[in-house]
Amino acid sequence: MQDLLVVYIAYIVAAGSPGPSNMAIMNVAMSQGRRPALALAAGVITMSTCWGLIAVTGISTLLVGYAHALLFLKIAGGLYLLWLAWRAARSAAAADAPARKLARPSTDLGVLYRRGILMHLGNPKAVLAWVAIMSLGLKPGASPEMAVTAFGGCVLFGISIFAGYALLFSTAPMVHGYAKARRWIEASLAVFFAGAGSRLLFSH
Repeated sequence: MQDLLVVYIAYIVAAGSPGPSNMAIMNVAMSQGRRPALALAAGVITMSTCWGLIAVTGISTLLVGYAHALLFLKIAGGLYLLWLAWRAARSAAAADAPARKLARPSTDLGVLYRRGILMHLGNPKAVLAWVAIMSLGLKPGASPEMAVTAFGGCVLFGISIFAGYALLFSTAPMVHGYAKARRWIEASLAVFFAGAGSRLLFSH
């Protein structure tokens, strides 16, 4: 139980801390509403679960051993974050639309779901974080039940965290606040995504 608590606390801190995925979910929730934000969160949850399976089953050892695989993911993820930065900057530079159009722009839910998957797929730190977190609780000789419990608990926490951001930031006060400060929020996101993408591309 002590090892599980360490795993769960570490995962909650890692998944709940501000990052590209959480920031994107917040932005979509405020600008487009609850369903689009949940669709984006579902994509993030799907890919996060896949990374967790890779970590738990030990395939992550192969990924860590092959630097080229991680290098490819790092480049792809960095370029994708820079693309998100460009989109946010373009949105910040655009003139304000009428409130009725600003609150609910039309975006296909499938596109948002795929965006969530790509965002987490292009982040090699996600699988490395899963490896580090699982290694805290899965000591040598750990039972399969322990691995399933640790993984399953983290997945449930991940669903709660990512979906929670979507639900919280799609509430009326958050949507109203976004409508008033849209350009500042989009500009801040552009800076954030550009910094995250550059850091990912040039980190060792």
